[in-house]
Amino acid sequence: MTILTESLAGAGTRLQADLLSQPHHDGSALYVSNRHPRLGDPVQLRVRVPHETHVSAVHVRLVPDAEPTFVDAVVELVTEAETWWRADIICHNPVTGYRFLLEGADTAYQWLNGTGVHQRDVPDAADFRLVTFVAPPAWAADAVVYQVFPDRFAKALDRPAPAWAVPAEWQDPVDLSETGSRQLYGGDLDGVVAHLDHLQALGVNVIYLTPFFPSTSNHRYDASSFGRVDPMLGGDEALSRLTSAAHACGMKVLGDFTTNHTGDTHEWFQKALTDPECDERGFYFWEDGGYVAWLGVKSLPKLNYGSQVLRQRVFEDAGGVARKWISGPDGLDGWRVDVANMTGRYKSQNLNHEVACQMRDAMHQTRPDSLLIGEHCHDFTLDALGDGWDGVMNYAGFTRPVWTWLRDTELAPRFLGSPLMVPRLGGSSVMETMREFSAMAPWRSIRNSFNLVGSHDTTRIRTLVGADARQVEVAAGLLFTMPGIPMLTYGDEIGMRGEYGEDGRRPMPWDDADSWDGRILEVYRGLISARNTSDALRHGGLRWVHADDDVLVYLRESKTQTALVHCARAAHDPIRVSAKHLTGVAGAQTAFGRDLIHSGDSVTLMADMPEVNIWTWPRV
Repeated sequence: MTILTESLAGAGTRLQADLLSQPHHDGSALYVSNRHPRLGDPVQLRVRVPHETHVSAVHVRLVPDAEPTFVDAVVELVTEAETWWRADIICHNPVTGYRFLLEGADTAYQWLNGTGVHQRDVPDAADFRLVTFVAPPAWAADAVVYQVFPDRFAKALDRPAPAWAVPAEWQDPVDLSETGSRQLYGGDLDGVVAHLDHLQALGVNVIYLTPFFPSTSNHRYDASSFGRVDPMLGGDEALSRLTSAAHACGMKVLGDFTTNHTGDTHEWFQKALTDPECDERGFYFWEDGGYVAWLGVKSLPKLNYGSQVLRQRVFEDAGGVARKWISGPDGLDGWRVDVANMTGRYKSQNLNHEVACQMRDAMHQTRPDSLLIGEHCHDFTLDALGDGWDGVMNYAGFTRPVWTWLRDTELAPRFLGSPLMVPRLGGSSVMETMREFSAMAPWRSIRNSFNLVGSHDTTRIRTLVGADARQVEVAAGLLFTMPGIPMLTYGDEIGMRGEYGEDGRRPMPWDDADSWDGRILEVYRGLISARNTSDALRHGGLRWVHADDDVLVYLRESKTQTALVHCARAAHDPIRVSAKHLTGVAGAQTAFGRDLIHSGDSVTLMADMPEVNIWTWPRV
């Protein structure tokens, strides 16, 4: 039984219709006929207008060659609840920005853009966008990514530690001192292969490895070479074994490449130090009698993409890092780029866009279905048009707002270098933040960005939420139901803890079953399964239904299915949602959580504690 008849007293129940009564458009297939157009292609745009808005005409404003022009929309479909308008446009420029101008009895002047409806003029920054660049791989829309920190995930073989390392036993606590980066547990790539069954049972289908290049640290972001796999991880052969085994299981594998810097032991940098006339000297920045290091960390000299020889080595040569490791049937399926936001940027130099596009082109030539994700910790919108990075790590538009909603009242972590603690805010602020960031980039870029509630660089979600482990369920509910590619960090699915990045990089406790939170594991499995079996959760648009201090409710709608998602960080009064804007809800099935309460003209949402509920039904 998945639909219950409402038996609640109406006095304490609030009817919510305001958000669903607003005109709506997003970049999903329900509203855009061709989400991967080429220059000159026609595209049909659709906008849904509830009858209560009394809109009598819809116009699309475009800015071809930076000059505003308008296209009149026509009525395509009228239902009991709404009118669907359609406009035919041409993608005249590589980036086609557009918004809707609405007129009617209640208001003669109303704009609809990515942040919603406005009865005033608005800047172009939040206009909807179509882009004509080569599309990301189709598999990315169905991806669920699992981040592995190789030294701490699993160990298949004991190997002698290199001279720089401080060896540790798997049960040893993490060294949190300044020299902690030298602590080496000895995890390797064959250890990942040995636990692919765990990942399969969890439901993930993409493995993202933090760097596997040789270095002088456990994190390996200070590479000494880009041409080989660290012998401590098993060498090149171990990476081939992992990619082969993963591909055989239907999984993809992403690598992690630091385009912004190398380690000071890197073969290029060592040559640059000894030979001022060599090509490698131009690979780095030199000033004030020394070299420029990333954020002043002397072990991380910054790369200078003003050097065309460097670009050739990195992106164009068949043996260069961008192409070499994604080549062949057992090659990687793409790259996550570390410090992508700073790559190619230093003082007056800004080559970031050029570098991103060059890497994207090189990857497409080598492996057309490869994925390119850039790390970005703040406002990514100017760097995420889609001609370079396919998407970003969405810290700004997803992680941070989720943290502000779910962080424990007794724990106020700092967010990736911020001098102030993360505030605790209500659901309305979370919705507004997510809405604003997603409006500033093409839908395609948002859909292909990593959503995450933490990573190897941050506080663990289990620690962030404090005493009530059920808040992890709420975080995971948002993670696996919002538009984008969900990415979880190893161990999050069993409730691993950590107050900040280094503290969170604890070894995966394979042999300590008592430390696993079985309920959290089942929640992750259940939510991933709900996503993997729902067309709406993987491919649908996003339409907000309700937001207040303790509740977020939204719809994901594809051409074939609707999903209603209810996330509550605490118990709340019942909320009634008019069924007239939920066409087909009488056929809803429970994908996760409690059964839906339905009374014919409305559905009622309620929570007794932090929880997530998901219901799906076919579109009619």
